Amino acid sequence: MRPIVWAFVIVGSVCVSIAQAEITPKVEKGVAWYDVSQWGIEGRGWPIADMDRFYDRLPRKAETTVRGAVWNLSRHSAGLSTRFHTDATTIRVRYRLTSSRVSMPHMPATGVSGVDLYAQDEKDTWRWVAVSRPGGQDVNATLANGLKPGARDYMLYLPLYNGVQKLEIGVPAGARFQPVAPRRQKPIVFYGTSITHGACASRPGMPHPAILSRRLGRPVINLGFSGNGKMDKEVGDLLVEIDAAVYVIDCLPNMNGALVSQRAEPLVKQLRAAHPNTPIVLVEDRENTNAWLLPARKQHHVANRAALRSAYESLTKAGVKRLYYIGYENLLGQDNDGATDGSHPSDLGFARQADAFEPVLRKALSQDVVKTP
Repeated sequence: MRPIVWAFVIVGSVCVSIAQAEITPKVEKGVAWYDVSQWGIEGRGWPIADMDRFYDRLPRKAETTVRGAVWNLSRHSAGLSTRFHTDATTIRVRYRLTSSRVSMPHMPATGVSGVDLYAQDEKDTWRWVAVSRPGGQDVNATLANGLKPGARDYMLYLPLYNGVQKLEIGVPAGARFQPVAPRRQKPIVFYGTSITHGACASRPGMPHPAILSRRLGRPVINLGFSGNGKMDKEVGDLLVEIDAAVYVIDCLPNMNGALVSQRAEPLVKQLRAAHPNTPIVLVEDRENTNAWLLPARKQHHVANRAALRSAYESLTKAGVKRLYYIGYENLLGQDNDGATDGSHPSDLGFARQADAFEPVLRKALSQDVVKTP
């Protein structure tokens, strides 16, 4: 592989780096295959030297500090993406998954194990192109063929509920191909549950962190852990290592009122002690779409929210600044149609979540950082 020399260019309003010297591909049967690990991914909070596997979400040291379930789920590639620039009219992928379970009863293989391709149009807007349809642990597929001629930027999202061992992008031999380095902006960091993780999006580009990344033009880090987003101090120890633009804490679906009362304030104080000026957003528990007919479930939500609201009021009264709050009312909408199973958003529900989060995040990102003397 030839050395990569990075040059800075403007894409839309964002300064990014593009490889000047192309990576030497592996050419097979007229297809030039480019290994993504040779130029990098976006959405990871630690350098590759700290990772056990290239497509993990937590550093290797986390295996001995976080709960086992959190570590195992961190090996899913949720929220990771890679970008490249090409004039190819055909784009292929081949990759190997870490698990042979490519789908779940309530979530299709395209979301659990697929890779999801977007392209930038003439107005620098990211628009969907194609998604892979895995049928097994090894995937070799044409994502798109007969594309409109012209060079443009592409972004490929990785699987939500599976891990990736190896990932290559293929274009016709002779087509122009340049890797695009991960953006250097501070990321929005999401810490949450299966909903943040991506259940039950139809494809990896549809969870609200990914939607918001495209809308806000910001990198995001997805630290959603299915069934295990519980405001753990050990996860907080890792969060403070990331120089975030905003921290979003969205753990209530995996907690109860007592646990929220016990852990919400300490987690915010832990983040604030390490990052005095970084905005922190607290998110209420979405309401199950059938809770109107299930009194026990309704009461669970009420207790959760009361505990979080109490923590928020206590923190603000104590003088904690740049603390934001998102209520539950619009997270899944008002028509009871925003979830697949009453709990996990459908694509419609994720779009509604993005709509609810967006104005709060825009406000948090727009606030001038207070200078420390």
